[in-house]
Amino acid sequence: MASIFLHSLAPSPPCLRFKSTDHIFPKRSVSFTCQSLNDDADDGYLLDAPVSAGDGFSFSGGKYSDGPNPADDWFKKGKYMNAHPVYGTGQKAKDPIFGLTMGGSSQASTDVFRWFCVESGNADKPSVILIHGFPSQAYSYRKVLPLLSNDYHTITFDWLGFGYSDKPQPKYGFDYTLDEFVSALESVIDELGVNKVSLVVQGYFAPIVVKYASNHQEKLNDLILLNPPLTAKHANLPSTLSIFSNFLLGEIFSQDPLRASDKALTSCGPYKMKEDDAMVYRRPYLTSGASGFALNAISRAMKKELKKYVEEGRNILMDDDWKVKTSICWGQRDRWLDFEGVEDFCKAAKHRLVELPMAGHHVQEDAGEELGSIIAGLISRKVRI
Repeated sequence: MASIFLHSLAPSPPCLRFKSTDHIFPKRSVSFTCQSLNDDADDGYLLDAPVSAGDGFSFSGGKYSDGPNPADDWFKKGKYMNAHPVYGTGQKAKDPIFGLTMGGSSQASTDVFRWFCVESGNADKPSVILIHGFPSQAYSYRKVLPLLSNDYHTITFDWLGFGYSDKPQPKYGFDYTLDEFVSALESVIDELGVNKVSLVVQGYFAPIVVKYASNHQEKLNDLILLNPPLTAKHANLPSTLSIFSNFLLGEIFSQDPLRASDKALTSCGPYKMKEDDAMVYRRPYLTSGASGFALNAISRAMKKELKKYVEEGRNILMDDDWKVKTSICWGQRDRWLDFEGVEDFCKAAKHRLVELPMAGHHVQEDAGEELGSIIAGLISRKVRI
């Protein structure tokens, strides 16, 4: 059972245990423990960290809130599961700039990584997995989850390096290559124990999911891609994201929670971020430098490998051997990915195209309720479980 550590100014409360009793992952029950962090402890995941906390080159150790915090509310909806083995030497991770030993949230687990998941609906119903894009969190699907819960068992998770999942430093258990993300996704889906599943994925992680799906078509009922990179022009990261891959400058900018979360999410379309939502997205960057260093590593991998993955994804989706029912939902106000060529691709590949005129790159943020209804309509009601 994985442990999460809370730290606050108030006296430490008794150990609290959160167990999911309303919704259980099929075949496997996932639970976690929340417990207070002693003052003399030097590791753990700090959800509400004091300014003195933090890892390595982090500009800010965290921030307090006297009242309920939206990030805490979201965290309580989820649970941890273990998936994907750790491939590392077991050495303590150090930050890439000063070589300082980093805190507990930056270190790889000893054997298996922890993934933060949120689920909704009855496990006896068909499963749908909602997969967030780059950079984002499972939180982006907060409006979609309840709309699907009546008819589907819906699960969303934070990728390694994002949100509340583990954030091992590169070369200390996970290097954030796109091939590793494909393997990690396979581990997650296997751990969830679903026999058949519909996958929904947004943005730059779409080619990774397509690569996984090409090797596991027998597991998929439906594949829904939200503003995925599909053309040669799409294979170039926008400046907002590519700057995180720059030498030294990328390390610095990735430690800035406003640039790493707020700007990255709001520069790609009409999305207006509310302060309550911003508090959730900023939290990982405020509590540990691990989030920023992971963002830097992922950006470098994307910049290096995205072109190959986009081309492979196109070929997979256009191949005659591709049998999975595939739909592409496109927010027309995307400032990062041009719509030119998308319609032609869908026609040539014979995939359904759904256009959302008022949404941008992060479709689930701009039109969450509308997207939830669209997904429910696209997924076959007579799917296999």
